[in-house]
Amino acid sequence: MSYDPFDFKNTMPSINEDSEFFPLMSSEDEEEMNNEQVPDIVSILPLRNTVLFPGVVIPITVGRDKSIKLIRDANKGNRLIGVVAQQDVNVEDPAFEQLHKTGTVALIIKMLQMPDGNTTVILQGKKRFRLGEEIQSDPYIKATIEPFKEVKPKEDKEFKALSASIKDMAMSIIQLSPNIPSEAGIAIRNIESTSFLINFIASNMNADVPAKQKLLETLSLRDRMNAVLEHLTLDLQMLELKNQIQTKVRVDLDKQQRDYFLNQQLKTIQEELGGSTPDLELDNLRQRALKKKWPAEVKTHFSKELEKLGRTNPAAADYSVQINYLELLLDLPWNEFTKDNFDLKRAQKILDKDHFGLDKVKQRIIEYLAVLKLKHNMKAPILCLVGPPGVGKTSLGKSIAKALGRKYVRMALGGVRDEAEIRGHRKTYIGAMPGRVIQSLKKAGAANPVFILDEIDKVSNDFRGDPSSALLEVLDPEQNSTFYDNYVEMDFDLSNVMFIATANSLSSIQPALLDRMEIIEVNGYTIEEKTEIAKRHLVPKQREAHGLTSKEVNIKNDVLEKIIEDYTRESGVRSLEKKIGSVVRGVAKSIAMEETYNTQVSKKDVEKILGAPIFDKDLYENNDTAGVVTGLAWTSVGGDILFIEASLSPGNGKLTLTGSLGDVMKESVTIALGYLRAHAAEFGIEYKLFEQWDVHVHVPAGATPKDGPSAGITMLTALVSAFTQRKVKPHLAMTGEITLRGRVLPVGGIKEKILAAKRANIKEIILCRSNQKDILEIKEDYIRDMQFHYVTDMGDVIKLALLNEKVKNPIDLTVREKQPSPPTP
Repeated sequence: MSYDPFDFKNTMPSINEDSEFFPLMSSEDEEEMNNEQVPDIVSILPLRNTVLFPGVVIPITVGRDKSIKLIRDANKGNRLIGVVAQQDVNVEDPAFEQLHKTGTVALIIKMLQMPDGNTTVILQGKKRFRLGEEIQSDPYIKATIEPFKEVKPKEDKEFKALSASIKDMAMSIIQLSPNIPSEAGIAIRNIESTSFLINFIASNMNADVPAKQKLLETLSLRDRMNAVLEHLTLDLQMLELKNQIQTKVRVDLDKQQRDYFLNQQLKTIQEELGGSTPDLELDNLRQRALKKKWPAEVKTHFSKELEKLGRTNPAAADYSVQINYLELLLDLPWNEFTKDNFDLKRAQKILDKDHFGLDKVKQRIIEYLAVLKLKHNMKAPILCLVGPPGVGKTSLGKSIAKALGRKYVRMALGGVRDEAEIRGHRKTYIGAMPGRVIQSLKKAGAANPVFILDEIDKVSNDFRGDPSSALLEVLDPEQNSTFYDNYVEMDFDLSNVMFIATANSLSSIQPALLDRMEIIEVNGYTIEEKTEIAKRHLVPKQREAHGLTSKEVNIKNDVLEKIIEDYTRESGVRSLEKKIGSVVRGVAKSIAMEETYNTQVSKKDVEKILGAPIFDKDLYENNDTAGVVTGLAWTSVGGDILFIEASLSPGNGKLTLTGSLGDVMKESVTIALGYLRAHAAEFGIEYKLFEQWDVHVHVPAGATPKDGPSAGITMLTALVSAFTQRKVKPHLAMTGEITLRGRVLPVGGIKEKILAAKRANIKEIILCRSNQKDILEIKEDYIRDMQFHYVTDMGDVIKLALLNEKVKNPIDLTVREKQPSPPTP
């Protein structure tokens, strides 16, 4: 945009020596105007965007009904009106109090009716005045006025020099401004009256209304001259600076023109060689943009970036960066959705076919589909499937996507430690790219996929940021409608995405992130469930993977159970699938080598292929020794059983703990021993035994770290068994936390522990009464042969766990009298 210090659009139509309304004024005309009498009461015309000075002729476009009536009435009389600028230009119908108190008496020279219906009035300023009292306000304002007494200053040398400086500076500005017509210089050169010169320049200065109004209100002509000179000086400096910049830019443009011609030649060569040209790339992007149904703000942003690309030199490094950015915007699925399939019966069949069990998870998915079918605009929930490896958490997401008819996207978060992996890099960085969330949506091609965030508990952080904190916005249903990626630089709506996170443990997930997700536990499978899964899914999958058919190899349920019990010990079925694959490969080898084999795989065939059984469940049934108790534990790979061993040896009451026990487990032993000391009489234990026998508590598999409160009642039972020499019932296990008062508290991971007990052929289990609700969630068919005892205090545990008979060869636990110390020599 050009900068013009003068605005002659109002007065230049009259600057013509042949014009009827020639604006220039001689000294005699000024003297006559000053002596001219004006009425005491005049009609007041408010001006919105300009200020009228004495002697100046300006055209005014009148649009208000009141103003049109005022002009018509005044044109029939003496044609004199009062022109006053209004204080607030935004007021449509200003009142008397909203006008400036200084104005100019104006003569209506001519009134013209324009073709567009507006009325244009040509006014000539006469004398300045101050407003008095308001006489009327309707249909237009009338008021009394008090004219200024124009005092002619003394024209000394300083006054003449000031006047000449203003005229010379105005001429210099006109010469430097190409947009100002040359007639303006002629007009200023021919002005004789200094007062009119100041008024003429002040009227045409490119200044705002308050600045011009201040000049109009200034009494002293010398002060007005100084103010005008100051304004002209600033304008002249601005023009000189502008011309310097233009000269510099002109040199740069010459270089750009040279580059342009070279690029045009290069483009011609590329066309001859059959390659693409920048113009073709721009046209291609523009045509693709026409087909997008994106939000208005995204469309505007894309247009600006496309214009920026058009101004960029194709040989510049930023050109390819900008191309990649625009292509990403085009590839993202803005407002592009796949249609959901609301056939709930079909969805239930798909979920049941792909996954055996997992009733709680499948019920939650059907509930979500039902609500979405009824409401159509439900925000997608954030589900978090928590369970041991190999139970089907990730594959469940594929089944959900198939049931919904949505696209499937999986993003592995294991080991992610850079925040930019989630939010993307800024475009200013070399090698910048969007975050993996945006990349996955681009790959999916729809804004409502089923998005699996795999291994969310494995996210870590370092100096490059905290990805867990970046995921807060992604997984918050109240915020993810405006997800901001640093590379895209635009908000993207993730509220329609169905996020499903998977984790093995909740302990390592940030609490704020955990709060934003709905936790669904995916527990381990029973032997019956594993057998059914292997029969339905794993065996057919491995047969197909190895190029075999059901006629060439078949594995019955009893053989599958042997593989499960003797060669795997897990909550999921991942190791089971590997073992089945090994069996199928053994059959495939026999077929390939044309050896004789059994199409119906037997247990002997399994041992021949897989070797001797790895796990022996009979090892976990031995409680024949006093002080040995079977406990139940939860691990990240499912449930397991462990033995607590307590033994006594002569000493002075020292407690020894071994087996890589954590702090919580050590506290459980201390609490159990403290409770046993306080209630020794209730269990028939002589109190002095605690002072004369050392206690050693050990948990086998010493290389494996162990921690948690679940072994509390097991620790106490082992100590009571050791001190009383009463054995624990066979085929019995227990889990629960204890307090110093002997209360039994509930613990977690019950289903995994029950499954581990069933694998180890445990028949009876002691639990806290509060854990009874967890047993009810397990199918009755799976635990039909197991007996559960629910307790609230340790007395009940001891009654249920210990046999009344003592061991055959107990150690001597009689109280030993302390021998006196030998005399000191």
